[in-house]
Amino acid sequence: MSPKNKKIFSIIIPVYNCVNYLSRCVNSIVNQINSDYEIILIDDGSSDGSSELCDKLSLNNNNIVVIHKKNTGVSDTRNLGLKKSKGKYVL
Repeated sequence: MSPKNKKIFSIIIPVYNCVNYLSRCVNSIVNQINSDYEIILIDDGSSDGSSELCDKLSLNNNNIVVIHKKNTGVSDTRNLGLKKSKGKYVL
């Protein structure tokens, strides 16, 4: 990735059965940050529709990356986000 396309912020959001709160969480980030960010939504094996909502949110925003995986817990999920992040700063 060239420096011009490098993201400044990578925001890692572990997702597990939070369909009622996920849109509000993502929208609050999108509405207050500039365009130099990526949001990494990592679905950790949700069974309540959160997985599908992650995909839907990413369709409307190119800065949202979705990763689906089987449930292994929040620590493993965050570590995967760190490996996949492209930003200078990670949140």
